[in-house]
Amino acid sequence: MLTWKDVIHFSVNGNPKPDRRVEKTEDEWKAQLTETEYKIARLKGTERPHSGALCSSYDPGKYNCVCCNTPLFDATIKFESGTGWPSFTQPIAENAIKYEKDTAYGMVRVEVMCNTCDGHLGHVFPDGPEPSGLRYCINSASMVLEKATPHDR
Repeated sequence: MLTWKDVIHFSVNGNPKPDRRVEKTEDEWKAQLTETEYKIARLKGTERPHSGALCSSYDPGKYNCVCCNTPLFDATIKFESGTGWPSFTQPIAENAIKYEKDTAYGMVRVEVMCNTCDGHLGHVFPDGPEPSGLRYCINSASMVLEKATPHDR
């Protein structure tokens, strides 16, 4: 289980190696993604709170990167944080997420990205529920929900 100490370590000392890499030109990303997805996932934008399609979804399944379809979070660890963005306590795998220090807007935060394609997801904070204490605050437009089938359950 990842902790805040692990998150800080990755953001300072480098991230775990991803299972694979996906790299495309900006034109290829623009052709693949909607305008909103591109603005958020590739240009590090943020959707308005409570506006994302996945905010109130609690269907079983996996939340995958909208850019490269890498599994990022499992629906079983999603929780209602009251922030207006989908929130999770842990990534699906330690090497699924990339962490970078973010000092934009006069704040110090830890940005989270897809470790496979560098797509911007959101930020992680140390104010989540136990046992990890982590809150991954993620833009809906950065993910797609791959719903679980009856066979998966």
